Amino acid sequence: PTVFGQWEEIHEVTLQNIQELYRKFASECPSGNLHLHEFKRIFGINSTSTEEESAYMENVFRSFDTNKDGNIDFMEYVAAVHLVLRGKLEDKLKWSFKVYDKDGNGCLDRQEVRHIVKIKQHNDPAITENIDDICDKIFHLVDKNKDSQISLEEFIEGAEKDPWVMDQLKLDIGPCDWFIEHLKLDR
Repeated sequence: PTVFGQWEEIHEVTLQNIQELYRKFASECPSGNLHLHEFKRIFGINSTSTEEESAYMENVFRSFDTNKDGNIDFMEYVAAVHLVLRGKLEDKLKWSFKVYDKDGNGCLDRQEVRHIVKIKQHNDPAITENIDDICDKIFHLVDKNKDSQISLEEFIEGAEKDPWVMDQLKLDIGPCDWFIEHLKLDR
């Protein structure tokens, strides 16, 4: 199950469970920071992972590292957990766009969209369509001004209007269970 599919089932990050989140964070990250190598390990990136999978997780990590210090501290961690599990759709789409926009220029080009589709296809063998055909269809449906780039506005509008586009563009990240566990209080 994807993060997008399960986030509605989770209760909001509240003051009640911040202490529990902190306890679990501190036990997993005794330094007080989650480092890139630990983040990759949690999400199953290892020596057998492809270069693309590794780069993808590095982009996800960077998107959570809001102060750009190379670590995820507790506040960034809480914000990430909240966004992934309880964030509004538009915020999740903005975050997805930020992760996909590898060069940070504010637009997705064909290569960046191709990368999204390739990762999705790798993670879901049921997708048998040709990568270039999927990219062509995404650009046809989403690139309204036909400039061969997808802006944030086009990305959000396209995903909200078309369920197929949403499915192609939403960011599915690894172990939802890991995030869910970090929100549950030990009883």
